[in-house]
Amino acid sequence: MARQDRAIRTRRVILEVAASVFDEQGFDRATIAEILARAGVTKGALYFHFASKEELALAVLHEQVLDIAVRPQQIKLQEFVDAGQILAYRLRHDPIQRGAARLAIEQGSNHLDRRQSMTAWTGFVEGMLKESKARGEILESVNVRDAAELFVGAFAGLQMMSKAFTDQSDVSRRLTVFFEHTLPTIAVPAILARLRVDPDRGARLDAELRESEAREDPAEAGVDFEGAVP
Repeated sequence: MARQDRAIRTRRVILEVAASVFDEQGFDRATIAEILARAGVTKGALYFHFASKEELALAVLHEQVLDIAVRPQQIKLQEFVDAGQILAYRLRHDPIQRGAARLAIEQGSNHLDRRQSMTAWTGFVEGMLKESKARGEILESVNVRDAAELFVGAFAGLQMMSKAFTDQSDVSRRLTVFFEHTLPTIAVPAILARLRVDPDRGARLDAELRESEAREDPAEAGVDFEGAVP
């Protein structure tokens, strides 16, 4: 069990380091050698988990969606808003989110199938909106699949603008403005009035989630990620 836990943590370190390299250099310029040097792991340890740079990049994209969790709320649509604001906050601070964001929208490389990331995000959003609609929080006229694709596509655009102008420092504010203009078109008025979309919400929620995770797994911090053991 200890060896298995160590392998899981080693994999996470490789993912985070790879995400940082992808964020800084893009997919085409990033090299396995650079990732190995920064992660401090052996080539065998990396290839135990990932067969190629492409597989590693796809894992970063997949992990981006898995990393987004929110606390249950009385209003399901609030959970959707919270997921967006947590993601916006982590785009400024979390290597997985930053690396995945660049991989997802980067132009030029034909070696990476980005449809998986967009499909996963659309499915994630669609699932939340479907439950919101089932609870009567969303207008009956709303097509949740179309709305999910709209939100995912628009958020990708927000990321690109924020990256170009402020290196993501204003992405939470941009998302709040977007929510303020779009949520009235899908939410039932009584629900809309109760939604909290302030740009500082993501930072607060992220801190709460990380504190909760630390209490559940206190051994997470300070672990020695020895590269010789995959």
